[in-house]
Amino acid sequence: MSLFKLHKMSLVALAVATGCYSTSLLADDSKAKAEEEIEVITVKSTSGLISYVSASGAKSDTPIIETPLSVSVLTEERIADLGALTVQDALGYVSGLYNGPYGLDTRGDWSVIRGVSPVQYLDGLKSLFGYYNNVRTEPFGLSQIEILKGPSSVLYGQGSIGGIVNLVSKKPEAATSGQLWAQLGNYSRKQLAGDITGSLTEDETLQGRLVGVWRDSDTQTDFVPDNSKALAPSFSWQASDDTKVTVLGNWQEKESGSSTQFFPHKGTILPNEFGQIPSNRFVSEPGFDRYDTEQQAATVIIEHSLTDDWDLRVASRYSDSHADYDTMYGWPPVLQADNRTISRVAYVSNADARAITSDAQLHGNLQTGVVEHQLVMGFDYQNAYTDNDSFYSPTGGGLLDLYNPVYGQVTDLPTDADAVDYAATKVYQSGLYLQDTMKIADTWMLSAALRRDRTVSRTERADAQLQYATTGRLGLMYLMEGGVSPYISYSESFEPLLGSDAYGKAFQPKTGEQWEAGVKYQPDNTEHLLTAAVYQIKEQNRTTTLAADQLNDPDLINPNGQIQGGEVTAKGVELEAQLAWQQLDVYASYAYTDAYVSQSNTLGEKGAALSAVPEQQASVWATWRLAMLDGLKLGGGVRHVGKTSDGSAYVAMNGVVLNDPLLTPSYTLFDAMLGYELGDYDLSLQVQNLTDKTVITSCLVRGDCFYGQRRSVSANLRYKF
Repeated sequence: MSLFKLHKMSLVALAVATGCYSTSLLADDSKAKAEEEIEVITVKSTSGLISYVSASGAKSDTPIIETPLSVSVLTEERIADLGALTVQDALGYVSGLYNGPYGLDTRGDWSVIRGVSPVQYLDGLKSLFGYYNNVRTEPFGLSQIEILKGPSSVLYGQGSIGGIVNLVSKKPEAATSGQLWAQLGNYSRKQLAGDITGSLTEDETLQGRLVGVWRDSDTQTDFVPDNSKALAPSFSWQASDDTKVTVLGNWQEKESGSSTQFFPHKGTILPNEFGQIPSNRFVSEPGFDRYDTEQQAATVIIEHSLTDDWDLRVASRYSDSHADYDTMYGWPPVLQADNRTISRVAYVSNADARAITSDAQLHGNLQTGVVEHQLVMGFDYQNAYTDNDSFYSPTGGGLLDLYNPVYGQVTDLPTDADAVDYAATKVYQSGLYLQDTMKIADTWMLSAALRRDRTVSRTERADAQLQYATTGRLGLMYLMEGGVSPYISYSESFEPLLGSDAYGKAFQPKTGEQWEAGVKYQPDNTEHLLTAAVYQIKEQNRTTTLAADQLNDPDLINPNGQIQGGEVTAKGVELEAQLAWQQLDVYASYAYTDAYVSQSNTLGEKGAALSAVPEQQASVWATWRLAMLDGLKLGGGVRHVGKTSDGSAYVAMNGVVLNDPLLTPSYTLFDAMLGYELGDYDLSLQVQNLTDKTVITSCLVRGDCFYGQRRSVSANLRYKF
């Protein structure tokens, strides 16, 4: 489907929605409302492990089986049940998502969805701008995690074709409740956390909540800590029957380092005469290496009911982050001639990120004949400032023996004073969007959306770049009896690209389009939720080198420059099942992903599989609450990750193999949980990677490999009140 056709259909939907609104104003709403039956939507399963509603797919609380898109939701209970120590851990059982593609990394939570890294949001607002300048989110402060797969620009603006991961903060509640959590684990892990909420006034118009985390811990990488302090106060004020104001505060401070070491192929995935490089090996310098971050943020959410059918919601956040990042790593990631030693580079960085993000939404419900309309009209805005003053020394780290390291040999270590004052960057984005979700005769769901974006990128001492993008989405779903909902949808995305091509013309945004078909099933009289989807995604306007015939073009300005002739294709199948019985809960998933470079002029790149993308993934987690011994629970899980490619293409000439892609072997990991609930107390022992298997999560064509998480054990005592 062409972009023009999609926009034409979206404009038709816009006209239909506008006409419906005009018609509804002439109708007698009072009589209709008197006869209206109130629909009760179950939000969570009895155990709280399964959520049946998501706000990410439509920017309004919508049942998942009525959303013609792939959406997965992890509840607070699910995150705790899996024993997730990080957001990255929590994502390990989600279909079509590869968590930790670059191994254990204390600097952030990384994942790949449908072959590409997603964009991270917090409470519906983009939360990360730039790299290595933000604080890692504590999962204890979240009420759930929502994963929206595939292009999502029509509601969220600029982003990758992979989708978004939306973290949802805990918010104040009227009923007084809370919990205290003490945790001990291997690698000297000690953590205390608390969460209390309730009404601050007798009439419950003012509610408050306080979430706090303190942690002192080492990691599996020598000399790298994972210390954290986090405080998240919040309150909600019911100013009137129609208006509610919620304020979320967040302060975090973390002390860590570089747990990712960029080990060379030889000694990890390839044999070495000296054996395997230990997974705990530290390549940087003790006392010098650090990744220390701090962040302050405040979010204000205003919800106002205009009429019985129209609501206004405005959310805004200001965040200020700083990171001190000093490290050494082997580069290039190739051993010296002795097959033991690597040459290290030194890097010092002082990075800042400040952002203002806002999203104003007008929600409306209309009834025109047999058609129910759920309208969302909105305007969002981002103002992001990033600055990274840094110093890079290609030989400043000296040599290090990876099999018998001797630290402290480098005496002239770089300091913050060596950092170069590089130009800061400001990015402004504004977008106007409209979505109409139409339920026709309680049988068909038709969702149409259209968006227009304007992005301005400005670097100090350089001209600003202005880019526009229009994106759309169409979805059709059939609501069958018995809880079966087949659907088909088309969606688009865009991602700004800075710079100019070989002809001196400013780059255009990268664009993506996706076709998806699937079925969702929530069997009547059960708490089960099953989903299946097939998809194909194409991303255009990727940069590539010049073709041979273009090198003689008289209009060419930079023969070494690039043009936007590249394309990536991703297609696959995803299955996910969440099953709940009285004593047993099961979370199972499977994904097949084929992601590759479909167009490129760069030698050897066309046809290459995207790096760090498993072709096959499967997982299952089950929690059994024993009836014969009330309070006892057992949990166990298995995760299988298939082979991944280093990202290079197979090249042969005259029967001689010039390049054969390096494949990272598949691996299977086991997780376990043993717990006992006694009244208000909950004791548990949780283990990830039960057999302590050393795995390599991926290797890249540039020469480096990444170790995954070794066995992680935690003993937990929770007191809930």
